[in-house]
Amino acid sequence: MRRVRAEEIMSSTLETLNRWVDDVARLTRPDAIHWCDGSDAESQMLTELMLARGDLLALNQETHPGCHLHRSHPSDVARVEHLTLVCTRNREDAGPNNHWLAPEEAHAKIDALFDGCMQGRTLYVVPYCMGPIDSPLSRCGVEITDSPYVVANMRVMTRMGAAALARIEREGHFVKGLHSTGDLDPDRRYIMHFPEELSIKSIGSGYGGNALLGKKCHALRIASWQARDEGWLAEHMLIVGIENPQGQTHYVAAAFPSACGKTNLAMLIPPEGYRRDGWKVWTVGDDICWMKPGPDGRLWAINPEAGFFGVAPGTSQATNPNALATVQRDTIFTNVAITADGQPWWEGLPGAPTVDWQGRPYDPANGPAAHPNSRFTVSARQAPSWSPEAEAAQGVPISAIIFGGRRPSLVPLVFEAHDWTHGVLVGAAMGSETTAAATGAVGVLRRDSMAMKPFCGYNYGDYFAHWLSFDRPGAQLPKIFHVNWFRKGADGRFLWPGYGDNLRVLEWILGRCEGRAEARDTPIGFVPRPGDLNLAGLDLPRAAIAELLDVDAAGWLPEMEAIGEYLATFGDRTPDRLETEQRRILAALAAAAPAPARAAAG
Repeated sequence: MRRVRAEEIMSSTLETLNRWVDDVARLTRPDAIHWCDGSDAESQMLTELMLARGDLLALNQETHPGCHLHRSHPSDVARVEHLTLVCTRNREDAGPNNHWLAPEEAHAKIDALFDGCMQGRTLYVVPYCMGPIDSPLSRCGVEITDSPYVVANMRVMTRMGAAALARIEREGHFVKGLHSTGDLDPDRRYIMHFPEELSIKSIGSGYGGNALLGKKCHALRIASWQARDEGWLAEHMLIVGIENPQGQTHYVAAAFPSACGKTNLAMLIPPEGYRRDGWKVWTVGDDICWMKPGPDGRLWAINPEAGFFGVAPGTSQATNPNALATVQRDTIFTNVAITADGQPWWEGLPGAPTVDWQGRPYDPANGPAAHPNSRFTVSARQAPSWSPEAEAAQGVPISAIIFGGRRPSLVPLVFEAHDWTHGVLVGAAMGSETTAAATGAVGVLRRDSMAMKPFCGYNYGDYFAHWLSFDRPGAQLPKIFHVNWFRKGADGRFLWPGYGDNLRVLEWILGRCEGRAEARDTPIGFVPRPGDLNLAGLDLPRAAIAELLDVDAAGWLPEMEAIGEYLATFGDRTPDRLETEQRRILAALAAAAPAPARAAAG
């Protein structure tokens, strides 16, 4: 077996890391081992290797320099939540929100699949840092993989290579991630997490969320466990900076389920009138946020990622021009279609596809040309709206936390929680229609607390308690809000225009944070009146804005009762404070609802 030892990258490294690599090599039996240094030369070598093997296809280098296309196996195009396990010694520590298997049984099951799986392949050792390399909020890991496609993506999505390895050597600890594409058999596919061991094992998939172990696996499932133990939060949230005409920038963290507009909001372009007045929007991150209380009592946040792994469909000049500009060069596209002249294509772009995401001549009878969950992987620095504060070691201070999901009715455009406890309940109760980012039915309403249902690495009841624990003397906590861009009218059309006009809602949110904006108090929280929002230049009928801001107490009664039933599913782990808050709001709704609704609620 040919070996390229870590000593060739730096003079010494962790004995435990070398020993682990040796153990994995004995199990998986690769033909070669390569320690990744993250260099340009290494990246070029891997790209040439994948082009020669057919793992990548070069796109039109005149229109999209440095861009390539990767096609997944048709059975391997999304996260597989039913095969994603959290393996803790005590089943209740994983909670009903996770699929569970005992660690000993889990290791035995997946190690049997790893046995000899890298024969004929190269084992790549990928040291990486989640977050700025010099930030005390960052955490390091090492992924072992047999996929050069994974290596290429990890180079974009993390701080990967020699600098990360040096930090690992200094700190002496890291998250261990073992991955192999295996034989891509869906019946031999698992993504297993061992939070008590700070380790991950994934086999049988090459798809991003299952294979890029620094992303959802480390930065959310394992990091959420670490965060609880260490007093911080690892969240499925974007981070965006909003600069007002006075030059003040407020940073907002927002949680939405996958494919529900996180990247669009993170790269928002203000409406023309706002731009003319001097408003600017800065992108810190589009998917993951790590927050920790600072010495001043505020929550300070970093984006642990260095790139975007964004959903391509829905990204267009009309919806997200910044994202479209970002992916014009040095981008890895996955499962998109291509045009006759070799440009990447998906529904919503001009032109026409000639080859679909599976490499077949495009035929509408076969479905969409680009897979609904097709992706782009690109450095965040390429975004026109990228904020240099994304590299700030101390992070950025968070003024507001926003929760949101796809709700076609009932939930108003925006409301503010009464206090932190109420805000935690708002996040815990969040519901959304499912999207194509995960396997299974699309358009089904499910509870997705804090948009973390697929990603929380431990019992949701304990997770809610951890959120509540930040409300302590001296804390200067962000205000918490809920938004719903997706409310529909009787005709089935969206009532709110969304996209850039969402800044109108964010302006009200920041006004509330500064104590300037007005609102009316309702049982579910503070809701703006039509005159409290800046609607100048927006052609929106009065009836539409009235419906968007309506709070139907009678309609909310069964919703709040269902929230109580949902909280009860976590049993004794559900914090009493949260259940008390749910009962308080239920009583306020009953008092506000018409008598027939109160009687029906019982």
